[in-house]
Formats: sequence, C-alpha cells, structure tokens
Amino acid sequence: MAEFHFGFNTMTVFLGATAIGFVFLLVSFFLGDLFERIGLDIDLGAGAGTHDLGWFDSRVLSMFVTAFGGFGAIATLLGLGVVASSALGLAGGMALGGAVLFFGRLLYQQQASSSVSAHHLIGRIAKVTVTIQAGSVGQISCLIGEERVEKLARSRNDNEIKAGVMVIIEEVTDGAVIVSADEEITRLFIPANS
Repeated sequence: MAEFHFGFNTMTVFLGATAIGFVFLLVSFFLGDLFERIGLDIDLGAGAGTHDLGWFDSRVLSMFVTAFGGFGAIATLLGLGVVASSALGLAGGMALGGAVLFFGRLLYQQQASSSVSAHHLIGRIAKVTVTIQAGSVGQISCLIGEERVEKLARSRNDNEIKAGVMVIIEEVTDGAVIVSADEEITRLFIPANS
C-alpha cells in the first residue's frame, strides 16, 4: 500500500472518504439538501427555479463520496495501486451517485405530475357529494385519470343542487369551482332507481 505523509495510506484515505460521505448521507436523509438548507444552492444540474435534484445536491454528492471511498477501499484490498483504486472508486461513485440522481428526479417528476391544475377541471363532469345550498357552497367530486379531486362548489345561478346530481365545472375561482347542473348528464350517469 502506498504511504502518504503523516502515516496515512490509501486504505485510510478511502475509508475516511467512505465514513465522511456516509455521515453526510445520513444527515441529508433526515434534513434534505444540506446546501439549500444553509443557503448555498449550487445546484447546477437542475433546471432554473425547480426543486429538482442535480449533480451538486448534497444527497447525490454524499452518495458519490461514500461509493468512491468504498470502491477505492475494495480495490486497495484487492491489491490494485493508487491510480487504479482511485479510478475504480471514481467509476463506482459516478454510478451510484448517478443512480441516486436518476431515482430522485423520477420521484420529483411523479410528485409534480400528481397535482391537478385548474385548467384540468374546466369542462369536466363531476358529482355533487354535499348539496350545494342556494347562494352557498357544497362539494363536488371529479375523477381525473386515477386521481379523485374534491372541491368546494357554487352553483352558476345560485340555485340549490342536490347531492348525487351530475354537474359541469365551468369556472375555477380562489374559493370554489362554479358548476351548472345538467339533468341530461345526471340521467346518463345515475340510474333512475338509485
């Protein structure tokens, strides 16, 4: 094993990198991106204004350093030299850091795609689940894809719409959606004997 100044050898350096990376990985697991938390957002790998992961996210870097040290230590144990051990550590760090980056971005994309925006609601058919009283609000339920959306609703004409009636969402406001009852739609979706 190659000796460095002050009694350090390659195994000590690789194991030290593994330990430091693992500690930061654990802290990042509980606290999220450490760089963002301390106001040092150097995330050059993500899009501007997004909360996406990038190569300079502390969780990705922690995994890279942990894997670099671990793979380097294994290579040193196998008798490889400093350069070969470092190259293997670099390759392992890039692979595992890249895996964390890939799966983190995948999770962020899934999270972002699950929210339903206002323009997805307009024109949809919904069912009144809580009677909309005249001049007041009730509640509607609408299925968009596999996601059920529950919203407060007001009648377009401020008239009462009973629970079970099918309505069309015409407008989305800050407090509630504006709906209108359509008896034809209700007859199509709700059997007469229900």
